[in-house]
Amino acid sequence: MSERSDRRRWLGLLVVSLGVAMIIVDATIVNVAVPSIIKDLGATSSDAQWIQESYTLVFAALLLVAGRTADRAGRRRLFLIGVVVFVLGSIGCAQAPDPPLLIAFRLVQGVGGALILPASLSLLNATFTGRERGIAFAVWGSTIGGTAALGPLLGGWLTTELSWRWAFGINIPLGALIIAGALLLLPESREPRDRRGNDWAGALISMVTLTGIVFGLIEGRNYGWFERTGPVDVAGFSWTARLSPVPVALALAVAGVIAFVVVERRRNAAGRSVLLDLRLFAIPSFRNGNLVAGIVSLGEFGLLFSLPLWLQNVRGYTAFEAGLALLPLAAGSFLASGLAAPLTARRGAVFSVRLGILLELAGVAGLGVVVAPGTPWWAFAPMLLVYGIGVGLATAQITGVVLADVPVAMSGQASGTQSTTRQLGSALGIAVLGTVLFTTLAGHLGAALTDRGIPAGERDAVITAVKDSAGAAIGGLAADPGTAPLADDARQAFSTATRWTAFTATGFLLIGLIASARLGRGRRDPDPPDGRAAEAAAAGGSG
Repeated sequence: MSERSDRRRWLGLLVVSLGVAMIIVDATIVNVAVPSIIKDLGATSSDAQWIQESYTLVFAALLLVAGRTADRAGRRRLFLIGVVVFVLGSIGCAQAPDPPLLIAFRLVQGVGGALILPASLSLLNATFTGRERGIAFAVWGSTIGGTAALGPLLGGWLTTELSWRWAFGINIPLGALIIAGALLLLPESREPRDRRGNDWAGALISMVTLTGIVFGLIEGRNYGWFERTGPVDVAGFSWTARLSPVPVALALAVAGVIAFVVVERRRNAAGRSVLLDLRLFAIPSFRNGNLVAGIVSLGEFGLLFSLPLWLQNVRGYTAFEAGLALLPLAAGSFLASGLAAPLTARRGAVFSVRLGILLELAGVAGLGVVVAPGTPWWAFAPMLLVYGIGVGLATAQITGVVLADVPVAMSGQASGTQSTTRQLGSALGIAVLGTVLFTTLAGHLGAALTDRGIPAGERDAVITAVKDSAGAAIGGLAADPGTAPLADDARQAFSTATRWTAFTATGFLLIGLIASARLGRGRRDPDPPDGRAAEAAAAGGSG
């Protein structure tokens, strides 16, 4: 391989990383911009919730379909299409005059993100081999961890200095740079057309199933797990039945999983094209790696859900200051990209995964210990740094473990499956950790107000205000001398709730560490039938 070709591959890695950074930042950048959006557009609390969650919902629902499409239609092609769709969605978001249109364009962004993520992994899997593949995955994983933490900082700065619309508008020049780089530096590759037709049935079932799962997990706390506990009003659509839409969505998802397995097995047996070749799960590294990735995701990013709320509503930080406080997490994740390659070369990818999970566990548990209403930033900064290093190591190397033995021709659907597993784990983690946060908050605040002798009606009103605003009402309570003592109770209750949320995330990470014992067990199973032939053909036909 010539030096020029080698340089193009590494510059191509930079382009792929920028694409991943763009979609990951957008998943977190909006969190700190929502208050300004509510004020500017007159959004309701339900609108604000869906402005944040519509992106995640469609993103997770399309990952499997996008991964398979990348294999068949071309990995670079789908990556480019994803960037174009994402930029168009960003333009729409930046110009949206009302909440329904903003939600609609967030859905468009989710489509673009779903096309980019599995295509990015598949491109790396097809472009790099051996030790270089491990380095590429380390950069990819650290990009995810680091940019997830940078999102609140960037969003806080843009919202404060310019406008919330620039939280979306920044994607326009960045997208143009990525498109130019991809056209110049990324080679095209696809699997050989060894099977005819498209698996439209599998695609439809998977989208309905994943939508049901993610919707149910995210919205259970808000709408009720069985009976409807609050209004359901999304962009003008209202659900008025007594039964919550959550059990309906989850039941539909369970039926979808069963139908998907049946359809894919039948198509595979008949030699027809499939969305997900279930024979991939015969590969131990793929099967066990996905199990660990899903479990670890339950606790891995839950911190980014609760900590910004605590920083702004309890410690009184501005959006920008909260982003600055989270910088050690980003620094740790980027630092891990430099540590991962030599560590993996000496001790192996599985060791790096376990070390990463252990560091995440230590960092999150440490945060649970130090969080209190008066905790200064320097007391939790070391915990965030340790946590960030762990995220960088575990995220990068678990990806390498999952895809290590997957034939290149199947890398799109394999990377889509891995990304879907992580998204489902994150959705479940947010559902569980959100429930822990707000249930603990209500319980401890209620007990404190009862001890003060606050009448039941006033007590319930304070609890509802603090809980429904995710702590934002604490500032209003503190500003009134008559309710200032109640604000102190709320700060203490929110800190206690954040502490128990961190301990719950620690429990998930501990389970993931135990599950990682299965990684690396036994010898590699043979490739799925025709796997080696497909890989050789793909390698020979890559552009």
